[in-house]
Amino acid sequence: MKKTLAMILLTSTALAANAQADDFNYNNEKFADIQMLRYKVEGFESLTPKQKAYIYYLTEAALQGRDILFDQNGRYNLRIRRMLETVYTKYNGNRNSADFKAFATYLKRVWFSAGIHHHYGQEKFEPGFSQEWLQQALQSVGYNAPVADLMPVIFEPKVMPMRVNQKDGDDLLLTSAENYYGEGITQAEAEEFYTLRKAPLDPCPVMTGMNSRLVKENGVLREKVWREHGLYGSAISKIIENLLKAKPFAENEQQRKVIDRLVEFYRTGDLRTFDEYSILWLKETEGLVDFVCGFTETYGDPLGLKASWEAIVNFKDLEATKRTRKLSDNASWFEQNAPIDSRFKKENVKGISAKVITAAILGGDLYPSTAIGINLPNSDWVRKEHGSKSVTIANLTGAYAKSAHGSGFDQEFIIDEATRKLIRQYGDACDDLHTDLHECLGHASGKLLPGTDPDTLKAYGATIEEGRADLFALYYLGDPKLVELGLTPNMDAYKSEYYTYMMNGLMTQLVRIKPGLNIEEAHMRNRSFIAHWAYEHGKSDNVVELVKKKGKTYVKINDYERLRQLFAQLLAEVQRIKSEGDYEAARQLVENYGVKVDQKLHAEVLKRYEALHLAPYKGFINPVYTPQFDAQGRIVDVTVSYDEAYDAQMLRYSRDYNTLPDVND
Repeated sequence: MKKTLAMILLTSTALAANAQADDFNYNNEKFADIQMLRYKVEGFESLTPKQKAYIYYLTEAALQGRDILFDQNGRYNLRIRRMLETVYTKYNGNRNSADFKAFATYLKRVWFSAGIHHHYGQEKFEPGFSQEWLQQALQSVGYNAPVADLMPVIFEPKVMPMRVNQKDGDDLLLTSAENYYGEGITQAEAEEFYTLRKAPLDPCPVMTGMNSRLVKENGVLREKVWREHGLYGSAISKIIENLLKAKPFAENEQQRKVIDRLVEFYRTGDLRTFDEYSILWLKETEGLVDFVCGFTETYGDPLGLKASWEAIVNFKDLEATKRTRKLSDNASWFEQNAPIDSRFKKENVKGISAKVITAAILGGDLYPSTAIGINLPNSDWVRKEHGSKSVTIANLTGAYAKSAHGSGFDQEFIIDEATRKLIRQYGDACDDLHTDLHECLGHASGKLLPGTDPDTLKAYGATIEEGRADLFALYYLGDPKLVELGLTPNMDAYKSEYYTYMMNGLMTQLVRIKPGLNIEEAHMRNRSFIAHWAYEHGKSDNVVELVKKKGKTYVKINDYERLRQLFAQLLAEVQRIKSEGDYEAARQLVENYGVKVDQKLHAEVLKRYEALHLAPYKGFINPVYTPQFDAQGRIVDVTVSYDEAYDAQMLRYSRDYNTLPDVND
């Protein structure tokens, strides 16, 4: 639960009117509610041949797990994707017809979301073509595999309507379409199963259930572990193969140890081995190249236990990392001066490392929609005893900013020219710094009280954790310490981030929600509960207003310093909830402030946003790496190109990284 997603299409970074354009074409295809972008891997050509080879084989490992995520997101996804791809590539009918165009858009959305449900909103896609048209198209291309059971999954709205349902009071497993649990398993059964398997006094508890599907066979619950020769074994074998190919090109012995232990985990599925791998990974800070490749984040599980497969390969941006090093070097000061109860502060802040990176490839649950910052590992005891690694992904935030230049969003939603000027002047730097603080220090701050189960907050755990890290970052953005460290130029700069954060949480992130729906996604809920709590608790002092100008609603901040004090108060409470495992307080905070949507305001925001002709979501097309071999078959160089089209990339991945059968039992 340690991932930062871009706040919205246009955060303060994207609003920066001074983002410098270059010759690289960042914007690409647009469809449905999505704008595809490209990202540039600056500095790749300057790497050594050995480093390039290391990155190449790590990227191959990162792509081999693609099918895993499709299957995790829904038991029918692989069959549906392959069926649709057959029509897309072989159909000889009228490809300019309304049905085919709607079909092509549907398939592109399935590719983007790794399944038939929206990657953010969680609701099932509505096909703009008929079942009859699809059946005729399948017949015309000679598709002979059985499809009768797939038709209601695609076309009937009441069948598997939500991938992850978070509605309070529902059975979250019976009403979710994800594939982490077998059919018919109730929320109560799963929670009891994992509660009974936890050792209450274990000082080093594993993340129980992280890498398995829970199923019921003959009335008995058991886990099917994701490992070589187990569930997802054919994909995992390919991942292992490429990790071992990368190993000879590693920059140092510690990197080779990391690969060995990760391979051992993939082979055994042993969660203690995973913790050992995580500790070794934390200790590797000298190399330029780094990667994540495995079962990592738990947002896709309604219970917050089971991890989706994701991968990123990257290398350090040495100049930009000087910024994050100032934060990590002062981590103890930030911890001790945080506005939280001293009982919840770490006595000794250990092993925090932070860097700014250049992404080389995105895979699994980080592709095509991705994070802009990551803090790992997720294990509370490993973080407490060994520290954490934080990254801000510079070439992705840069791509967002450059692609959005001149969009008109700032004129439409920011209250006045003075505030727009403030954001133009400081928005880029403060948005990056917010991500740095969130990842480097926010997630790494605080501690659980002895005896607190890290899974106590259940479905609210991810939202509370992301809110805690956001609040930590917001509070310290307005601290004179950042001016002292040279991270902000003056005590006005932080206001740019405060304004865009409140505007987003109160209003503009609603462009990602369909009319009539509430907020489901964890990051959106955390931004909503922070903004609405601060708005409501600041009313008596008129801290933040929603004002009307010419019939349009705008955010107006009257007292930035008082707003910072409100963030401090809420941070203290959210840290208490986390440290004590106060489930009911977490539920009340999220449900009262983070879920509900003002439908009148929502309709207004949607109308204003639609007039800008912008897509509320963005994702990335990966670069293509081509290895060069000598006469003996040894890799001697790798080139990178950026001209592959979105559909060509998706079809190539489906062909070349076709690692799992249609049904994974």
